Amino acid sequence: MDKVKETLRDSAKIRWLVLILISTLMFSTYYFQDFFSPLRELMEKDLGINSEEFGRIIGLTTIANMFGMIILGGIFLDKWGIRLAGLVFGGVATLGGIITALASAGVFGTSKGTVLTGLIIGRILFGSGLEVICVIVSKTVVKWFMGFELALAMAINVGFGRLGSALAIAISLDIAGAKVSPAVVFAAALIGISLLFFLVYLFFDIKLDKQTGASDKVPDPDEEFKFSDLVKLATDKSFIYITLLCVAFYSAVFPFIQYAPDLLVNKFGFTYKLPPHAEIVVFGSKSLGSVIVYLVVFIFALSVTLIPKNIKEKKFKIISVAAIITVFGILVFLVRDILAEWMKNGPKTASLIPLGTIIFTPIFGSIVDKKGKAASLMMLGSFLLIFAHVSLSIFNIKALSYMGLLSLGIAFSLVPAAMWPSVAKIVPQQRLGTAYASMFTVQNWGLGLFFWGIGALLLKVNTNVIKAIDDMKNVLKTQGVAAKDIGERITQMQIKGELPYYDYKWPILTLVFCGVISIFLAFMLKRADKEQGYGLEEGTKKA
Repeated sequence: MDKVKETLRDSAKIRWLVLILISTLMFSTYYFQDFFSPLRELMEKDLGINSEEFGRIIGLTTIANMFGMIILGGIFLDKWGIRLAGLVFGGVATLGGIITALASAGVFGTSKGTVLTGLIIGRILFGSGLEVICVIVSKTVVKWFMGFELALAMAINVGFGRLGSALAIAISLDIAGAKVSPAVVFAAALIGISLLFFLVYLFFDIKLDKQTGASDKVPDPDEEFKFSDLVKLATDKSFIYITLLCVAFYSAVFPFIQYAPDLLVNKFGFTYKLPPHAEIVVFGSKSLGSVIVYLVVFIFALSVTLIPKNIKEKKFKIISVAAIITVFGILVFLVRDILAEWMKNGPKTASLIPLGTIIFTPIFGSIVDKKGKAASLMMLGSFLLIFAHVSLSIFNIKALSYMGLLSLGIAFSLVPAAMWPSVAKIVPQQRLGTAYASMFTVQNWGLGLFFWGIGALLLKVNTNVIKAIDDMKNVLKTQGVAAKDIGERITQMQIKGELPYYDYKWPILTLVFCGVISIFLAFMLKRADKEQGYGLEEGTKKA
């Protein structure tokens, strides 16, 4: 009998090394997407960029994807293959990061208009590569793990992206200090480093293709993009409902995350800075201390969801979960006083939203697999979304703000866990790529509108607040206060009640409308499913 030739894919060590190399791209791009979130106030103090301009910077990140870059990227990926597509779109994202960093440092000029233009151009270039990179990385995971630990590998890959978002929100302000530029340079450097890791990955990819005799550029004819597929999708009412639901739901989540730290500080009295006794310093770095804390949470999140999944006997599953939770509980107890201060900090608390999805999304996904009820669960998630935004906009109760954030985190895990498997039931496999690309394209229209819209509305309803702060800045300047100290003086005056905070009531209340629309669309999807028989309310495997 001929011995089967082994390839690099057959080596578990090589597979997992490849996963780490390519997952750094997910980590860095998600980090760069969200790192501005805790810097809104600092950008106003340091660069003079108001809330509308902040929203414009974030919103225009999606502009290329609004006009079909994701679809074009998918076509180029099929034509060029993973290696060339990864280099091109990774290079575009890196170039965007570099331009954003140079603009924030005043390299192109120090006037507000020049800085703002540079930041926007950089973010547009970054956004042009962002979503396509995610598709490239996902396809790479499938290439290396098909027939092995594919589900586990994809879960860890997504976890790297969520960790990037969480860390971006948690540590950007620590890195920035009194200036925005250091945080931008750090975020851009992460993308550059991850692109270097991708270059290392290419050596493994080339060798694998030589071993298997495969070509990196030959797509499956049945999976190539066809415009006729768009017509078929656009005439399927279930697909229309789930696409619009995707837009409405994510428009109420991702834009909120960008403003969440500033909301918690301005409305509920959270802090931007930790007291000295609550800072975890490692090798003289507060940021490194925070990174280690989030890595511990990340490892716990993966452990509690993935380790039991690979244990066959039910009693040992329960024992493993209990052991992991016990160990984590002991760690939390030992640092309870520090964590109590972290839960009063806006960026640290807001970062728990993406971090929590690492734990909850696989759990909810398992429920959908076993029990079904996908459309019903999407309705429940939309209801939780409404509760979250009502709690965070109308009321001014700190305890209720925690409940709102918890509800938002559960919804952010529940709806995607039910939505994406449902798409695979509605759309034939040969059109899934086109379906996802179409959904992401339409979704980016909603994101772009709400990223910018919240900032614009925040500016409009706070004209008196802005005037009071600007007048005080002028007073402090005439008193001879150094420019670098004015921002801190303004913050202290707000804490003492001598200057007003921004009012977030109406900007966040508008997101309730997205929740209402989401519930309606989930209801219509459930009704359409009864007519079309896609089985969204049915499980896909035996319990």
